[in-house]
Amino acid sequence: MKVLLSWIGEHVDVPATPGEIGERMSLRGLALEGIETLDGDAVLDFDVTANRPDCLSIRGIAREIATVYQLPLKEIQRGGAKAPPSAAKIPVSIPDQDLCSRYVAAVADVKVGPSPEWMQSRLTACGIRPISNVVDITNYVLLELGYPMHAFDHAKLAGPAIVVRRARAGEKIRTLDGKERTLDAEMLVIADAERAQAIGGVMGGADSEVSDATTRIVFEAAWFNPKSVRATSKRLGLRTEASYRFERGADLTGTAHAMERALQLLEAMGGRAAGPIVDCHPVPYEKRELTLNGALVRRVLGMEVPEADAVRILRSLGFGVRTLGGWQAGAPEAATPMSQPGDAWQVGIPGWRVDIHRPVDVIEEIGRHYGFEHLPSTFPAVEQAPPPSDPRIARDARVRRALVAMGLSEAITFAFIESAAALPYAIDNAPVVLANPLSEKFTTLRPGLLPGLVDAVSHNRRHGRRDVRLFEIGTRFAPAGETRAAAAAWTGAATPEHWRGKSREVDFFDIKGVAEQVCATMNVGAEIVAATRPYLVAGRTAELHVAGHAVGVLGQISPSIAEQRDLPGTDAVYVVEIDLDALSARAPEGPRFATPLPRHPAVIRDLAILIDDTLSADAVRGTIRSAGPDTLVDVREFDRYQGQGIAEGKVSLAVRLTFQAADRTLTDTEVHMAIDRIVADLTTKLGALQR
Repeated sequence: MKVLLSWIGEHVDVPATPGEIGERMSLRGLALEGIETLDGDAVLDFDVTANRPDCLSIRGIAREIATVYQLPLKEIQRGGAKAPPSAAKIPVSIPDQDLCSRYVAAVADVKVGPSPEWMQSRLTACGIRPISNVVDITNYVLLELGYPMHAFDHAKLAGPAIVVRRARAGEKIRTLDGKERTLDAEMLVIADAERAQAIGGVMGGADSEVSDATTRIVFEAAWFNPKSVRATSKRLGLRTEASYRFERGADLTGTAHAMERALQLLEAMGGRAAGPIVDCHPVPYEKRELTLNGALVRRVLGMEVPEADAVRILRSLGFGVRTLGGWQAGAPEAATPMSQPGDAWQVGIPGWRVDIHRPVDVIEEIGRHYGFEHLPSTFPAVEQAPPPSDPRIARDARVRRALVAMGLSEAITFAFIESAAALPYAIDNAPVVLANPLSEKFTTLRPGLLPGLVDAVSHNRRHGRRDVRLFEIGTRFAPAGETRAAAAAWTGAATPEHWRGKSREVDFFDIKGVAEQVCATMNVGAEIVAATRPYLVAGRTAELHVAGHAVGVLGQISPSIAEQRDLPGTDAVYVVEIDLDALSARAPEGPRFATPLPRHPAVIRDLAILIDDTLSADAVRGTIRSAGPDTLVDVREFDRYQGQGIAEGKVSLAVRLTFQAADRTLTDTEVHMAIDRIVADLTTKLGALQR
């Protein structure tokens, strides 16, 4: 909101420089964006928040300045010469009172021409282009009082009569910007006896526009429902200075004052009222009141505010304050302080303060002008124990530490992704689409973490980073709700380069190890089961099962997906995604205990067997563990051979078995008996042959 300092001076005498005013006002919640100088006059640009439409005017800002400097607010001149007794009143009717609670109209005779130089310069300084004396008066009142007005050419109205009604479905109107607009039944129009002449609170119609030939006008000032104006402006894609103010809430009590001010300005330019002011106000305005007391002010602000200061601040801002006597509105010297600290105040809310609804809103006004900088630095009293932290926070932190320890770097990607990136991963449910996306890049909520991670890998590869290990812990979205997940993506080398040999490329078993380590972190044993996914390579895809339930998927990203995300065709990207909510739901409850290091030596035996090459390693390992005793602590494959000397369809597998007891040293006899049982089960169940 741009205001001229000289214009402010007509409402309050401020003995301060523009910089000082801006500094003081910024501390009171009305931030100064900048100061310009125009023809020797200062133009102050204030940042007015959406909840303060009363400050979208010279008068509103002057009221704030008067309160800051403890100065009286001057009265403004309004009201021109009375209309002759024989003048006819213009008929006004409001069928839709829910959209318009008050409508004020007046007929005036004019000679259209340019407005005075002083008015044009003020409008220009505030960012409004001068047009003619009639139009400039409406804009001047808008800036001065914050009240939008409009002027119709009286001769172009059918009747003439004013009907404030809802538009008819499909009704058309050509607005002042020259465009024809189609209205619907939820929009408010200002009509004459035949057709719509303006869109209520938004813009006037071109058919009744004031021109150089106009000799008689109808001034309009009204209160329109903010929700209706906001919806109409948005639906038509039409934003104006009027709609900007009406949709934030106008002063229902200020319409007649705005009309009187417009007529006074018109008379100063040679015009005159041709009829009385018609104030159609079917529902009387009810004053709003709130109860307040000093104890509540102290408790909310946390500091002592003298009652005299509180009353002065409220009355300077236009609030009425009733203590033990009647209403003590007006000059500060008329204020009667509360006789006792515990007495209550009855505070009357002025019509222009549409943002005041609760006692704390009034207390904010007291604190704002008394000075928030006076608030003491104190810690709030702890009245109850804080609620326990969400257990998922500690769980995610534990998983994060494990993934970082494995050499992965954390990535944070957008929850909004493009539809093309989401579709390959949304195999069980349709992706969740945003109703009002910011752009085509952010139309869909991610169904998983892999789309963002794959794009992050692609970004790193395009910037010359060949070896990429990334992980993310975040939320994924489905029509049924949200779940937390952990995902990792790995491409490039699995081991670092060394002068003794080349590095090894990452493969399926590396990402499998990541998945198993995450499960181990949660104290959960997992099973790897072959599976298929459209975005993963067949034969290099598996599911992570816990207690028979799938909790994750892992494998190599399909080359077609990699190509879509600008990854080189030679890159093999291995990924894993684990549902942390499902995993933690199957994790054992209770504390975890550390196991002491064994005091007795282990016994290691190597076993070589010949088996079918179609058998999975899990089947062999599971058979060995089920046949082995409790002292079998580790099973590890260390060699696999298939070729000369091995029958077709067979493979030689060497397994290293580690036996260890916590309370004694194992004997050779115990170990040999255990191996015999293992070999017997491998022979019986898998058809294995010991080599």
